[in-house]
Amino acid sequence: MVVLFAVSCGISAANLYYAQPLLPSIAKTFHVSAPTAALVVTAAQVGYGLGLALLVPLGDVLVRRRLVPLILGVAAAALFGAAAAPSIGLLIIAVAVAGVCSVSAQILVPFAAHLADDATRGRVVGTVMSGLLLGILLARTFSGLIAEVAGWRAVYVVAGVVVTALVVVLAVVLPGEETRPQLRYRAVLASVVRLMRTQPLLRLRSVLGALVFAAFNVLWTSLAFLLVRPPYGYSDAVIGLFGLLGAGGALAATFSGRLADRGQERAVTGGSLVLLVAAFGILALGSSRLWALVVGILVADLAIQAVHIQNQQLIFGIDPAARSRLNTGYMVTYFIGGAIGSATTGAAYGAGGWAAVVVLGIGYSAAALLVWAVSQARALRAATTATR
Repeated sequence: MVVLFAVSCGISAANLYYAQPLLPSIAKTFHVSAPTAALVVTAAQVGYGLGLALLVPLGDVLVRRRLVPLILGVAAAALFGAAAAPSIGLLIIAVAVAGVCSVSAQILVPFAAHLADDATRGRVVGTVMSGLLLGILLARTFSGLIAEVAGWRAVYVVAGVVVTALVVVLAVVLPGEETRPQLRYRAVLASVVRLMRTQPLLRLRSVLGALVFAAFNVLWTSLAFLLVRPPYGYSDAVIGLFGLLGAGGALAATFSGRLADRGQERAVTGGSLVLLVAAFGILALGSSRLWALVVGILVADLAIQAVHIQNQQLIFGIDPAARSRLNTGYMVTYFIGGAIGSATTGAAYGAGGWAAVVVLGIGYSAAALLVWAVSQARALRAATTATR
């Protein structure tokens, strides 16, 4: 069942990222600029954020065995719509709808945490998140290879078929649940706001998540534009293969989850944020040196995913009865950060090329490190005061 959850999360989350290596081809098809084409990625992130805010809280009150296939069915229809889009505007709308409905992954992650016991929850969440993250990263490889053979529209056709098949499997295989709480939809949404207001740990981890995901999108939204031009001049297929470099970070998610079970979150979070800043320093050399690009991507993805797993493990422990709503508060903030990262990346690349993108990535990474350092200093000061 853990494997099924991991695969399902990967397929669902992949819908957000097919466009990243295709942006140069999409821009060419519709005769638009790089910043305009980058809006396809931004639309997916914004749509996902809306889905997190409006759909994920339902995981605490509705039967997830019915809810998840229904949402994914709409996502499949949107993917087919993206394949047939006659203009950049309609493509953006279709991708946004697919983004809204790809939040089934964030319903399944708390479901997995609910099914696991306390001693293994970090490992289970880490394994499921590994599947989700591999889906995100391998989506680029998949889309690049398919586009090379059959064009970028074929990517969305194949994705729609895969999601449709997943709908059937989940409708049959997902486990049933005990009686769900009787809460009104408005009360569910209001409780998300209340949790964000009353839980400082949730707020802290949400801000950290938003900043590291902004850095993630700075890297991956701009990468295709760098690789399609000299000195690289790579095709869609080769650009997509760069997604494989992030697999190490996705696989590290399981290890990060195990460390969370052992109470090592402080060392993992702090060390990962330092690595993230260093990774963008290495990526500064990537405009002309392939080795720097490869190493920088590997280190950045490892650091980002390690922080994300620590964040989710901690927030799921706040209130077991409200895990979907806690995840909603966290992930909405997380994807707001991602959308800002994508949007600012298009503007930065248009203004200053790869150098401006690297500066932007360092800015988001350093901000996350600063927020974490301040939080640790405050916690240490509070602990010192309490012992006097």
